[in-house]
Amino acid sequence: MSELNLGMIVALAAPFLGTVLGSSFVFFLKHAMGDLVKKALLGFAAGVMIAASVWSLLIPAIENAEAQGRGRTGCPPR
Repeated sequence: MSELNLGMIVALAAPFLGTVLGSSFVFFLKHAMGDLVKKALLGFAAGVMIAASVWSLLIPAIENAEAQGRGRTGCPPR
C-alpha cells in the first residue's frame, strides 16, 4: 500500500470514527440525559451544521460568482 493511500485512509477514518463515537454516546445515553442537555446538544449540532454550510458552501459560491463577474446578486453586470 502506498503512502498516499494510507494517508487517504487515515484522513477518511478520522471524521468517520468521530461521528461514530459521538452518535454512540447519544444512542447509549439518551435515556440518562436530561431534557436541557438534549436541547443543548441539539442546538450545538444545528450551529455546527449552519456554520459548515456557510463557510464550506455559501462563501465559496459567492466568491466564485464574483470571480465570474456576476456580483453578489447573481445577475450579470450591465
